[in-house]
Amino acid sequence: MTDLGDLIASRLRDVPDFPSPGVIFKDVTPLLADGAVFGAVTRELADRWRDRVDVIAGVEARGFIFGAALAHELGLGFVAVRKAGKLPAATTAISYDLEYGSATIEVHADAFVAGSRVLVVDDVLATGGTAAAACELVERAGGAVVGCAVVLELAFLDGRARLAGRHVDALLAT
Repeated sequence: MTDLGDLIASRLRDVPDFPSPGVIFKDVTPLLADGAVFGAVTRELADRWRDRVDVIAGVEARGFIFGAALAHELGLGFVAVRKAGKLPAATTAISYDLEYGSATIEVHADAFVAGSRVLVVDDVLATGGTAAAACELVERAGGAVVGCAVVLELAFLDGRARLAGRHVDALLAT
């Protein structure tokens, strides 16, 4: 594991039975509370994606935090991929299954310039359902997904399989 990987791992908290029994939630809030580690994560993602993307799409909710910080670091715009009913203007939506239920996410219909290179950002890649849905949603709205970036990949859940053919960039895989 890299030094950054060690730092990330040391700032994660396991929360058993959240949001439902049997799930061990990987909480990134201790990482976010550590300015030095949060900054290092942001800079590493920026170094990996600089000059390769036009806009960052962050998935609700923690993807907003990492995505907005990354967009700022790169001097790019940020698009929020939100839960249904949270955006005020016309939207494009997609429904999908999670490991513990189902969900609908949406973006503003005019969020992307046609063909713009989009990086989808979230905190954790688990089963890949949210990331796959976000990629499809971005493409429906006119963006061209160049990759998915996450802080943590739960490799044992094989979320990459749902993203076959897409570039997945995880700072730490467990």
